[in-house]
Order: sequence, then structure tokens, then C-alpha cells
Amino acid sequence: MALPAAWLNPPPALDETRIASGRARQLDLTKPPGSLGRLEDVAVALCAQQGTDRPAVDRVQISIFAADHGVCEEGISAFPQAVTAQMIANFAHQGAAISVLARHLDATLEVVNLGTVVPVPKLPGVLDRVIAPATANFAQQPAMTAEQVSRALQAGDEAAARACAAGMQLFIGGDMGIGNTTSAAALACALLHEQPHHLAGPGTGLDAKGVAHKAEVIARALDRHGADREPLAVLASLGGFEIAALTGAIMGAASRRIPVLVDGFIVSVAALVAVHQQPQVRHWLHFAHRSGEPGHGRVLEALAAEPLLDLGMRLGEGSGAAVAVPLLRQACQLHNEMASFSEAGVSNAL
Repeated sequence: MALPAAWLNPPPALDETRIASGRARQLDLTKPPGSLGRLEDVAVALCAQQGTDRPAVDRVQISIFAADHGVCEEGISAFPQAVTAQMIANFAHQGAAISVLARHLDATLEVVNLGTVVPVPKLPGVLDRVIAPATANFAQQPAMTAEQVSRALQAGDEAAARACAAGMQLFIGGDMGIGNTTSAAALACALLHEQPHHLAGPGTGLDAKGVAHKAEVIARALDRHGADREPLAVLASLGGFEIAALTGAIMGAASRRIPVLVDGFIVSVAALVAVHQQPQVRHWLHFAHRSGEPGHGRVLEALAAEPLLDLGMRLGEGSGAAVAVPLLRQACQLHNEMASFSEAGVSNAL
């Protein structure tokens, strides 16, 4: 299967004229310059991304990518792999945190099943894109074949295409997959030349001994992988189906001029892969929150990202990004609806 076009080609450039006009409007609104802080920056960035002087994020698509990981054979998770399939059913039945958040945001929520050890029956809102029951154990062999990583990237790109066809103004990717913090930490270590004990964290609740074992498993995987830091090779060797799909979705959204609100550790690592492949993707990203997962800070630093929130969240599912959507909406409302100095009859600073 061929790689998506967004993997091979950079995304479109931002609309520079909208940056200038957005900044000019912020200076003309009835407030001291810069007094709304980063809300001003968010609004101007959305102007440039959406190619408009009146940005909006009313139409939001949340795509959760779910898959299991062969590296769970190494005992790196506090939860059994059956939880991945069980959580897919929970999403479908509107019982998960992201289900509640999406409902209250009036966002479109879909789940893309890329492969689980326990088979998932047909469920409402769940798209079947099964590649295999799980990736291979990347501590012993590459996680994915070339065909599998291409299929995962394509599944993500297809989600971005659905968002574009539906006229979505913001894309959020979420993750579900027992073992995926191990895969994400391994990917980040490879791309950033970091040591596993710096980035490995508790994931679903490992104690200190479990985290140390997780770091050792990642170290073995990095030794097996070798020195190749080419993004596709790293993704195939160490990634998960859902992380590859998230990478494809982020790149696909950027290629279609849809801003992306990045969730926590897992999605940020997918964004890291995307930016390593196509650096201009970075211009299309907003970062929602700083995860409680210890490796997230290093990934954010590598992406020159300052997230909007720091709530100690580490759930995944796109939940941290969903919590940040009202901030983006309020940034747009302030930008669009505040009066200018001349409109309000208020004297501007000299």
C-alpha cells in the first residue's frame, strides 16, 4: 500500500496576510495590547490556519484510534490487553470520559479500530480498519511490516479526509491501546536520542519497579533497532498501529488546512514523528495540555510547544484536548465579537 500524499509532501503554508490582519485587529480591540495573553496568539494562529479574519472552532471532529501492542508480552502494563477492546465498547456506548466531553462540546466522535487481541464486534460509531490483532513485540522484532505501517498511516489520513468533507474546523486525535506509553516512549527516545529512564513513565499505573522494567524493555528495543532515525523506519520498528494512524491523521489534517489540537503524551509523540517527516506540520498544531506522564515535557520541548493547560491529566482518549476546546472557542469569540476602540468610542493609547 502506498504512503499517503501528506507523508510525502509538506502541508500548505499559513496565510501570512491573515497573521498581519489578525494582529492588527487584536491591537484595535478595546483592551491593552497583549492583555488577553495567549488567547490572542491562538486567535491569530487560527486566522492564518483557516484563512479568515473571523476564525471559529464550532465544528470539531474527535477521532480515537485504538489498537493493541505486542510488547505487552514483556509485562510492561498494569492492565490486561482485554481492556483495549472493552474500552472501544465503552466509547461506543457513550460511557468514557471522551464520550461525555464530546457530547457536551457537540463534537463528532468516531472510533477507529486498528486491531485488538480480543475481537471487537460491530458497534455504533466504531470503524473497522483492523490491520492485525496487535503489533509484533518490538523488543524482539519490528512492530510493523512496511505494509502495516502504510495501512495505519492511511487509516489516519482517511479520518482527516472525513473531517475535511464534513467541513470540520478543528481536528482532535485520541488514543486507546494498552501498552502504548511504552511504544510512545520508545519512539521519542529514538527520535530525540534520549535515554529510556528519562522518558518511561507509569502509564496505566506502574510502580517504580515496573517503570524501571519498562525502561529496560525500551532500551533493548532501541539496541535492536540500531542507529536509523528516519521517521518511517522508526515508526515501523517501534510504533503502534494507533500511533501511526495518529501521525497520518495529524499530517492529513494539516495537508487539508484543518488545525489540529494535540492531546497528551501519545498524540504528542505522533506529532513528533509527523514534524520530523514534514517540519511545516508544526505550524498547524495547537497543544492542549501538559500530561502527567513524565516523558511529555521532553516531547513538548522538542516541538517548541507551550500547552494551554496543566491539569495533571494522563487519561488519553483525546480527553485533555477536549477539555481545552472551550478555550479555543473563547479566543475566537473574543477576537470576533469585541468592539474596536473606534466602535466603542474609547480612547486608545497614544
